[in-house]
Amino acid sequence: MNQLKFRKINIDTYKPGKSKLGNIKNLIKLSANESALGFSSKVKNIKNNKIKIDKYPDSKCKILRKQISITYKCNLDKIICGAGSDEIIQMLCQLFLTKNDEVVLPEYSFLMYRIYSKIVGAKVVFAKEENFKISVKNIISKITNKTKMVFIANPNNPTGTYLSIKEVKTLRKKLNKNILLVIDDAYFEYMKKKDYQSGLDIFKNAKNVFILRTFSKIYGLASLRVGWGYGPKNIINELYKIKPPFNVNKLAQVYATESLKDKNFVNRSVKHNQYWSRKFKNFFDKKNIISNETSANFFLLNFDFCKLSANYVLKKLEKKGIILRSMESYKMKNKLRVTIGSSKENNKFIKNLDHIFK
Repeated sequence: MNQLKFRKINIDTYKPGKSKLGNIKNLIKLSANESALGFSSKVKNIKNNKIKIDKYPDSKCKILRKQISITYKCNLDKIICGAGSDEIIQMLCQLFLTKNDEVVLPEYSFLMYRIYSKIVGAKVVFAKEENFKISVKNIISKITNKTKMVFIANPNNPTGTYLSIKEVKTLRKKLNKNILLVIDDAYFEYMKKKDYQSGLDIFKNAKNVFILRTFSKIYGLASLRVGWGYGPKNIINELYKIKPPFNVNKLAQVYATESLKDKNFVNRSVKHNQYWSRKFKNFFDKKNIISNETSANFFLLNFDFCKLSANYVLKKLEKKGIILRSMESYKMKNKLRVTIGSSKENNKFIKNLDHIFK
């Protein structure tokens, strides 16, 4: 009997956090690290009826790339746009990896790094973290002559910790020159520590570093799926050969371009995040919930030393219509991740969590 034959892919499929809870209305979703303040008023003021969606979008995102280069003072020709930074991760894996190649990742990291690596047949090697922080020493110890890429997010998701400028430079220096270091800057806008710089600021002219950026977080364009990558021109040229045509839709290109022009919105988002970061941290400390000094727009919550379990708290909050992210898919037991939401959402979250602990 003739049957279709296809490759079996041995991966754990990405499972997004919950976005619905039965018939409960007016949900508070603090599970996906989305923007607390929505999106820029410049986006709200765009007249959509003037955007011709009956025509294909610009395949090379020229206007968006030009605005990116202006905003971040970087080379237009070293930018490529994708349907979210996820797509650029996928293309990098297609370009660099073949069967039996190795990719080194921190123990806890964005799940799509490992998923796309495995899809192309590469072996994923994990480097243990130290107190939920990426360890440069442990990454270097996992390098072999088969290693082709190292992925890190800085600040890191889901742990909320970060590597200093010195640590990031040390990592690049100790890696073999023929290994591509990919730095995901998804949360860099929220970071205001003096010993931190974004990957783009550190490695703007590097020959073996590739930077990922997204519009899904601070810019609040998560549902439009738009991100970008920055790297050496020879890599960018090859990525354009495998990039799908018209991969970033016209609405996404226009909205992202206008978002970049609104510095006031970004500044307000950062101030909001800093204010609520302090309030959240003080509250968690009082309940003996161990959490990081946040460097992004979320907290990793460790319930190992408090009187209630993560799962108990998760279920109790869900009954009140508040969604947090379980960390079980990251193989982190008794941990939750909470996103900093709007002031109204945050107050309701704190009030309900306080009640659960009484």
